[in-house]
Amino acid sequence: MVKTAKPAKPESSGLAIGLNKGFIVTRREMPQKPSHMKGRNSKRNMLVKEVIREVVGYAPYERRMLELIKIGSASTFKRSLKLAKRRLGTHKRGKKKRDEMSEAVSAMRRKG
Repeated sequence: MVKTAKPAKPESSGLAIGLNKGFIVTRREMPQKPSHMKGRNSKRNMLVKEVIREVVGYAPYERRMLELIKIGSASTFKRSLKLAKRRLGTHKRGKKKRDEMSEAVSAMRRKG
């Protein structure tokens, strides 16, 4: 999940009504919260995930997705998204997993 910074609020007008209503104050630059660092990939985490993937392999639904993607038609590509959505819960997670699996298929084709 990618977190984006909030857009800067426009300067207050000093009036009690309107779009930019409110008391005029000087804005302070706050340091970044440690909680905003959550989910970032470090080199170490990437290596750990890669080793785990090599050792453990793919889950049964991921293997099924790989087979559907290998077929290569548009309908099976869509079917793999539907399968991922059912297993992972959201459309966004399903799309991410499908992209990950298609990347794995292309890596297999490059390898051998």
